[in-house]
Amino acid sequence: MALDAANISHGIHYPVPVHLQEAYRDLGYQPGSFPVTESLAGKILSLPMFPEINEEELHQVAGVCARY
Repeated sequence: MALDAANISHGIHYPVPVHLQEAYRDLGYQPGSFPVTESLAGKILSLPMFPEINEEELHQVAGVCARY
């Protein structure tokens, strides 16, 4: 992945949708209850975001994402 090659930290934010996580099992939702959420869960990316990020770092992240 381009972010890996640029040494930019990232991750999949919710690899398991919230409604399918163990902590919410008592709500009774099953796979298929929220098909859009389930289809997007593995695609929503967490990018670096922290108070100390500087403008150069922001441009680096944005540049890599724009090329992807």
